Amino acid sequence: MAERHPEPILHVDMDAFYAAVEQLDDPALAGRPVAVGSTSGRGVVAAASYEARAFGVVSAMPMVRARRRCPDLVVVPPRFERYQDVSRQLRGILTAVTPLVEPLALDEAFLDVAGAVHLFGDPPAIGGRIRSEVRERLGLTCSVGVGPTKSVAKLLSDRAKPDGLLHWRRDEVVARLRPLPVGVLWGAGPRTVERLERYGFRTVGDLADAEPTTLTQVVGVALAQQLQELARGIDPRPVLPHEPARSVSSETTFDEDVDDPVLLERRLLALASDVGARLRREGIAGRTVGIKVRFADFRTITRAHTLTRPTDRTHDLHEIAVGLLDALRLERVRVRLLGVRVTNLMEPDAVEQLTLLHGTAEPVRPRRDGRRWEGVDRASDAIARRWGEGIVSFAALLDDED
Repeated sequence: MAERHPEPILHVDMDAFYAAVEQLDDPALAGRPVAVGSTSGRGVVAAASYEARAFGVVSAMPMVRARRRCPDLVVVPPRFERYQDVSRQLRGILTAVTPLVEPLALDEAFLDVAGAVHLFGDPPAIGGRIRSEVRERLGLTCSVGVGPTKSVAKLLSDRAKPDGLLHWRRDEVVARLRPLPVGVLWGAGPRTVERLERYGFRTVGDLADAEPTTLTQVVGVALAQQLQELARGIDPRPVLPHEPARSVSSETTFDEDVDDPVLLERRLLALASDVGARLRREGIAGRTVGIKVRFADFRTITRAHTLTRPTDRTHDLHEIAVGLLDALRLERVRVRLLGVRVTNLMEPDAVEQLTLLHGTAEPVRPRRDGRRWEGVDRASDAIARRWGEGIVSFAALLDDED
């Protein structure tokens, strides 16, 4: 049996994907600073072209701030169906190389090409082939990282942007990692980085050399072990081609800050309806239902509740979300953004799903009519499949429609 290539993992990441698709479809946007997102002043940037990034415009930035930084910014609304279509074409390019493709989002994926080297050459050559295919068939560019592990491949694709390819050999990974800032490691978010730096851990090498007990006191047992292994070039995670979605979520940013509890509850219904429909379309359900609330001062909080059995019912999701919101006791606090998220995803159980009873600590109202709501969901889904989304809606949401 042939020996496995030492650097078989690729991370392919499209460059400024949403914005690049808009520039491709409208040649008048080529070379101009473009932001994809809501055209209202209350929206946020979903994606920015590299011309816009030169002015400091980045994803998740409030659109008002983006316009201040770049007065000539062209804002276009998102077209998710178009992005999904391009993503399907990208998937075809990747799976033509190897069946071991793990999508992370519409515009990025991991590949394990160990079994493809005898057909297409070594992993860097395969990465180059993919970049050429993407350019020729899609008219877009991508960046590729090649390395021995998923974490290294992802790090390299980020550093190769835009339109580049980087490859680290297995025997040089540890030395190349050591001088880098701790924030390059998977799992080291801004708050974790701030805490690590406060205790003197500034480089990857600092983490690699740290006493495990000391690092545990700073970030906890699980994260300490994870960060130290990554700092030493250890990442055993395989490429999982059929990994299920980790979460399904939907959120909305209000045109004006909202402090009306009735309107907030109604908007939660719209979000729960969207999330529920997507869960059922994918044939999955979730045990953990959460909400995200961003206030007028941009302070953001999340709350979640875990059920004993999974659900995909819109009614369940709405009841739990409203219960979580009620428990916050906002009392007319102005809300800028509201979101609903379902995690702990799995295939729905064959048994009847959870009925929420009186006398429990669950932050929801009791419900005894689950089968009726299942029927409502099935009918709504069938109508949507035949006539399109938005044809049928809840009466409570009619006031929200234009």
